[in-house]
Amino acid sequence: MAHSHDHDHTHDHHHHHGLAAATEMHFDRAFGIGIGLNLVFVVAETAGGLWSHSSALLSDAGHNLSDVLSLALAWGATQLASRPSSERYTYGFKSATIQAALINAALLYAALGFILWDTVDHLRNPAPVNGYLVMVLAGIGIGVNGLTAFLFRKGQHGDVNLRGAYLHMLTDALVSLGVVVGGGLVVWTGWHWLDPLISFVILGIIAYSSWGLLRETVQLTMLAVPESINLQKVRALLLAQPGVTQVHDLHVWPMSTRDTALTVHLVRPGCGCDSDFLQQLQKTLKEKFNICHCTVQIEERVPVLEESCGCD
Repeated sequence: MAHSHDHDHTHDHHHHHGLAAATEMHFDRAFGIGIGLNLVFVVAETAGGLWSHSSALLSDAGHNLSDVLSLALAWGATQLASRPSSERYTYGFKSATIQAALINAALLYAALGFILWDTVDHLRNPAPVNGYLVMVLAGIGIGVNGLTAFLFRKGQHGDVNLRGAYLHMLTDALVSLGVVVGGGLVVWTGWHWLDPLISFVILGIIAYSSWGLLRETVQLTMLAVPESINLQKVRALLLAQPGVTQVHDLHVWPMSTRDTALTVHLVRPGCGCDSDFLQQLQKTLKEKFNICHCTVQIEERVPVLEESCGCD
């Protein structure tokens, strides 16, 4: 059966682009320091792992290399996101941060697969491990990764790109601590098979801690409502606004790993479009849900759904 919708009512459109309440912190220095420190450490850890026949060190070095790539991608995406919009890219390059986060997650799991293969090989063909060297290099890793995580601690909230960098570095610091303990156990017990066993534990920790990041980045690429936003609460807030009797066509999606957009139709019988109302609504959405880009359509009457005769 065919249906027609009577739209004989007034539409008032208000496109309000939220202005930032304060200047965002730039993390260029943090990215530069983090990449430099980790590159030097990757070289040292790889050389030490090969010399000491430590699969734990090599697996940690491989993961640190993936972190260097992750930091570089996140840094590049942040730079792209700051570029102004154009006639072709009307939203600018904000979504580059989402794509970078997804690529980083994929690279991380690819690195885990390579490290797992290497660890299994070491388990089948064990070799003597220089436990003292393992402990020294892993101890340095605690400092390098801990410092890098510290640099991103303030930016991790509300930005999956920076949170990914922060969690990777923090996880690496904890993993390096585990390698130190493992090296000590090898020295104390002489059980060289403990080294690849610790490597398995490291891989499990990394895979588990990174799963949430992978799931969230996939959701962002599908334009899902960000996990930090409860859509039902947004709808309830909109319905609670003065004069609003109905909310429909509500959409919330990520423009980047930090910016969120919203479009909605609000029915306000007899109220029309009020600029003060729209400004206050935008302010409220920004304060409560960090939604910065709002497009609100005001409708004075509820659309009437009419049935029409079917055509043969």
